[in-house]
Amino acid sequence: MGSAMSLSCSKRKATSQDVDSESCKRRKTCSTNDAENCIFIPDESSWSLCANRVITVAAVALTNFRFQQDNQESNSSSLSLPSLATSVSRNWKHDVFPSFHGADVRRTFLSHIMESFRRKGIDTFIDNNIERSKSIGPELKEAIKGSKIAIVLLSRKYASSSWCLDELAEIMKCRQMVGQIVMTIFYEVEPTDIKKQTGEFGKAFTKTCRGKPKEQVERWRKALEDVATIAGYHSHSWRNEADMIEKIATDVSNMLNSFTPSRDFDGLVGMRAHMDMLEQLLRLDLDEVRIIGIWGPPGIGKTTIARFLLNQVSDRFQLSAIMVNIKGCYPRPCFDEYSAQLQLQNQMLSQMINHKDIMISHLGVAQERLRDKKVFLVLDEVDQLGQLDALAKETRWFGPGSRIIITTEDLGVLKAHGINHVYKVEYPSNDEAFQIFCMNAFGQKQPHEGFDEIAWEVKALAGKLPLGLKVLGSALRGKSKPEWERTLPRLRTSLDGKIGGIIQFSYDALCDEDKYLFLYIACLFNGESTTKVKELLGKFLDVRQGLHVLAQKSLISFDEEISWKQIVQVLLLNKFSHVRHTKRNKSQIIRMHTLLEQFGRETSRKQFVHHRYTKHQLLVGERDICEVLDDDTTDNRRFIGINLDLYKNEEELNISEKALERIHDFQFVKINYVFTHQPERVQLALEDLIYHSPRIRSLKWFPYQNICLPSTFNPEFLVELDMRCSKLRKLWEGTKQLRNLKWMDLSDSRDLKELPSSIEKLTSLQILDLRDCSSLVKLPPSINANNLQGLSLTNCSRVVKLPAIENVTNLHQLKLQNCSSLIELPLSIGTANNLWKLDIRGCSSLVKLPSSIGDMTNLKEFDLSNCSNLVELPSSIGNLQKLFMLRMRGCSKLETLPTNINLISLRILDLTDCSQLKSFPEISTHISELRLKGTAIKEVPLSITSWSRLAVYEMSYFESLKEFPHALDIITDLLLVSEDIQEVPPWVKRMSRLRALRLNNCNSLVSLPQLPDSLDYIYADNCKSLERLDCCFNNPEIRLYFPKCFKLNQEARDLIMHTSTRKYAMLPSIQVPACFNHRATSGDYLKIKLKESSLPTTLRFKACIMLVKVNEEMRDDEMWPSVLIAIRVKQNDLKVLCTASIYPVLTEHIYTFELEVEEVTSTELVFEFTPFHKSNWKIGECGILQRETRSFCRSSSPDLPPESSRVFLARTTV
Repeated sequence: MGSAMSLSCSKRKATSQDVDSESCKRRKTCSTNDAENCIFIPDESSWSLCANRVITVAAVALTNFRFQQDNQESNSSSLSLPSLATSVSRNWKHDVFPSFHGADVRRTFLSHIMESFRRKGIDTFIDNNIERSKSIGPELKEAIKGSKIAIVLLSRKYASSSWCLDELAEIMKCRQMVGQIVMTIFYEVEPTDIKKQTGEFGKAFTKTCRGKPKEQVERWRKALEDVATIAGYHSHSWRNEADMIEKIATDVSNMLNSFTPSRDFDGLVGMRAHMDMLEQLLRLDLDEVRIIGIWGPPGIGKTTIARFLLNQVSDRFQLSAIMVNIKGCYPRPCFDEYSAQLQLQNQMLSQMINHKDIMISHLGVAQERLRDKKVFLVLDEVDQLGQLDALAKETRWFGPGSRIIITTEDLGVLKAHGINHVYKVEYPSNDEAFQIFCMNAFGQKQPHEGFDEIAWEVKALAGKLPLGLKVLGSALRGKSKPEWERTLPRLRTSLDGKIGGIIQFSYDALCDEDKYLFLYIACLFNGESTTKVKELLGKFLDVRQGLHVLAQKSLISFDEEISWKQIVQVLLLNKFSHVRHTKRNKSQIIRMHTLLEQFGRETSRKQFVHHRYTKHQLLVGERDICEVLDDDTTDNRRFIGINLDLYKNEEELNISEKALERIHDFQFVKINYVFTHQPERVQLALEDLIYHSPRIRSLKWFPYQNICLPSTFNPEFLVELDMRCSKLRKLWEGTKQLRNLKWMDLSDSRDLKELPSSIEKLTSLQILDLRDCSSLVKLPPSINANNLQGLSLTNCSRVVKLPAIENVTNLHQLKLQNCSSLIELPLSIGTANNLWKLDIRGCSSLVKLPSSIGDMTNLKEFDLSNCSNLVELPSSIGNLQKLFMLRMRGCSKLETLPTNINLISLRILDLTDCSQLKSFPEISTHISELRLKGTAIKEVPLSITSWSRLAVYEMSYFESLKEFPHALDIITDLLLVSEDIQEVPPWVKRMSRLRALRLNNCNSLVSLPQLPDSLDYIYADNCKSLERLDCCFNNPEIRLYFPKCFKLNQEARDLIMHTSTRKYAMLPSIQVPACFNHRATSGDYLKIKLKESSLPTTLRFKACIMLVKVNEEMRDDEMWPSVLIAIRVKQNDLKVLCTASIYPVLTEHIYTFELEVEEVTSTELVFEFTPFHKSNWKIGECGILQRETRSFCRSSSPDLPPESSRVFLARTTV
């Protein structure tokens, strides 16, 4: 029995260095060494990194600023989001604290620089009134700590003063502890002399050290060594001291300007992920001029991302500017393009050089002025090529290292301009969309108390478009809950005007045919495949071109449908993580955002679509449909499509017979949930729509309630039939022609007993889905469909015999999972020679396979798991030279495998629990994953050492395993299942690659010895005698699971609880242990108070929960509950949000988790634990313990040392 768990956290990073480190670990989806055509499409997880506080990039300098004498540009390309430095939030007393030796500089250099500071409004600490003694006093220490910047003016006699050296030591301490900025000025002295205490400087230092305590001297020496490494200003490098002073004063002034964090971007969600992706496109370390496109739909946040990016990096460029709403100030159509472009250039140059009234006479001025300048230019909302021609026609217009950012909804504009570096802005995840909405509705990232449910509903109406979330949230901010409830009905049926205006602008720019396609998708085909839409609409619209245009205008997007063939090709190249960059499959899923869809449906009320020179309307939305169907008056409108969804409608639908007679010629019918609140007569009346529409091309009715379709139904023109979850017993009486049918989905029609005989001659059929048709018995004798691509009979448990499969050369997937009555596969199955995936899991009556299996030479995945009566495989399987994955888990009667074959493409072979298999499977030398747990194999051939790809090798323990020493070096997963085994053999410690150890029902096992350090997973299940763990766990990634090991002694329990684990640990217990000194014996949250003096920047905790079953009828192992862990500060600000999926879940067991909270400034934290399946489980007890960074071995005391609990001196509130 295994254990699985998913733990994902969204946390704010503590420092910019942490972020940089995380950035280095990030998977790079596109390398700059690859082809230039790079489009970044972030994963859903890329939105999971949240920025609770956003500041200007200059604030990074609070922790890593290094001044350089010649003002060289930084080569760092990092855009990682800086977190607010600890020092930013402090109350400052001074801008600058200068440390200097008065005799050297007070009347000369220092007096001049102090005057320059005064003129620039820089407040400098003056020590004239402080009485000097042998050591610096508390007043001076407070002045150092209270200054934003410390300037160390190092001169020849600086080290002759113990006072100066004490100052320096205190400054370097503040630099290390609170990130204080330290600037260095080397005045007539070399940094080497400072660092090594040599020359005249060294002599002065030696003299000062005489008679001083060794500890004090070492502290001074360390401070001098550290300060000498800070690059600063060197007086020897300046001919003019006045210029040097002006440069220092200007830099200090700029630093102070940057010191105050920008609040312009407070509350942004997901910005860190955007910056991570853009960093790879920007490549700020390169001197080339680069143009980057930021592409996405209206309102998704392109401008916000661009503004933030400008805010982050502008100080690295000589000139910077953002030009907003370019499309709004550029006429469409543009009849005088020259004047329009001249005006744009004038505006750009004016902003770039901060010259408000600049006038340019021709289009060559801007590039002449900027060609030697390193600029950062944002061109926002570009929608025409002429705009780019005016502002950034060629990269040579700008100086080396320049970056031009272009935001647009139209990918075509970027491609036409030859821009290959494009970042696609994706929609946020559900959780982040909710946070965006809450930030605007409540001023925080979670709703106010009592608003959770209604906030989620309103957020769902807005979808995930950030602008929509912002506008909706802002409109509701400050309103009471009853006001929210009164607003809901209107929100459900109407759009906000601001969003509508944005979408309207894009819609109006489309040609008529593209508008029609937009309306079709909004009303009928959102979420459908491009292939299906082309087939259904292709006779009267240029769908391919229209989809291309709508996608480029960001009005739709596509989800990639990556085929199995593509996945296998990538797997074979060991690049599974880059599957998204394989060649696109022909079919994609069309996605239209909720607000765009709603706009389209609103527009369809008044907008016609032309079909063969006739105006038609699309009938969608229960309100409009009810009005039309209840209208007895004469109405000459003609309708081509209907989409009726009565899922939430509780009123009875009235249908007029006259209306039904008037409404006909529907070609697209989509009806959902008619049965929910409607009487039978409504169902029958709606069937008349089918009767009056003889040319239906797509019929989707969910769930259809009658036992068959009406005899008058004409399926001749039918291309798609989707009757999932219906009560059909048969499709219709008699024989009907289905010559155009391509997609048939009858899945979950549990009463369906037979298919019409005409199925066997459906030469156009591509997909036939009969999943979960559990009453289906009769299938046609053969299927002759040379276009068939997918056939699923999953869970058709009464099917005994399959039809002969003939001429199915395009069949890619055949799914027969859990066809438990199926006795054999047809011999003709071998004609499916392009089949990629064959799934016959759970075909428990299957005894043998036909030899024609070997004719399926393109097969990549073959799954025979739990074919419990299968005895052997045919030798022809050796012909499957493209087979990548062979799974036979649980084939309990399998005795042998073919010999003398070598499947060169086989990478995964899973024979787990093939309990009768005794011979080692030598069917391929190219395997990378070999799973043999639960087999009767008692040998490991020496030849396995030549399997160069073998990375995972799972094996069951047997007594003579030690006689195969070569096996001990390659086994990665060892299973011990024995009631007699009393100890884990000592040679297990020598298994250098062992990562997982599983102990099932080892009832005589009393203790575990020291195990290999490589181990990262221990699962000991129902080891009834296990008491001791005579070991320690040194792998920080380890996972520890001890279900039903009730005899574990206290020392073993302490070891499990206090070991730092990768995910979670579990062990038996009837209560949360006392070492978790903050406990709630009932309830699911804890509030703890911390001593302010003990607060570090980052706190680590161990959390413990115990689950209680609510539904007593449910088995312990019936569901894997997920537990949401939230940590908040006193002000209700969310700090950490984690989700843990637990398995196995048992009562009388506890689960412990590692938690980390960064940037803690409050003295109160609230921990909340929420199970997702509240109807089945609840939190019985919970506890919190602060963690120390240390290893915990068997020899450690089970009781916590005093220092572990030093911050937990206050009460726990439950």
